[in-house]
Amino acid sequence: MVKMTARQELWNVAVEQYGYVTKRDADELDLDRHTVEKLAGRGLLERVAHGVYRFPELPVTEYDTHMLAVLWTGRPDACLSHDTALAGYDVCDINPDRIHLTLPKRERIRRNGGDRYVVHYQDLAPDQLGWWHRIPTVTLPTAIDQGIASGIPTYLLRQALRTGRDRGLLTAAQAATLTDDLERRDVG
Repeated sequence: MVKMTARQELWNVAVEQYGYVTKRDADELDLDRHTVEKLAGRGLLERVAHGVYRFPELPVTEYDTHMLAVLWTGRPDACLSHDTALAGYDVCDINPDRIHLTLPKRERIRRNGGDRYVVHYQDLAPDQLGWWHRIPTVTLPTAIDQGIASGIPTYLLRQALRTGRDRGLLTAAQAATLTDDLERRDVG
């Protein structure tokens, strides 16, 4: 059996993460953490953020910035959320100017480079998490609930509820509960 090089092992991870790898990925592969830095030093990886590197020969896609945001946190339980999740699901005309992320309440970000991100802290249940283009993202019901709590305009949330229901992304019960929550917010 032919043993893969560290670069090949990291490449396999990068293919699933829009070209990005982290030092945590190296740890999970039982590679020396300095391997990533050595590859960057030889020009085989580009350092794009604290602890995040990219294979430059992998093509750039429209989803790269979202994957980078999640990896930038350095936390395995980070996910896209709030306005960004609503925009990703394409259920309303929201156009966030920054990428919204959610981390568990016990976590805190202590790194530079996050001026393009809004970090929220909320403990999420497993059924509140999903995937959007292979990027960890809250489910649509969770994104709408977060939008209600964070003050996203009512017309956008009503649009998200209607579109989500029409596309089968929300059950009738979920839509009813969220609609009630939105109405209570607007009355209160």
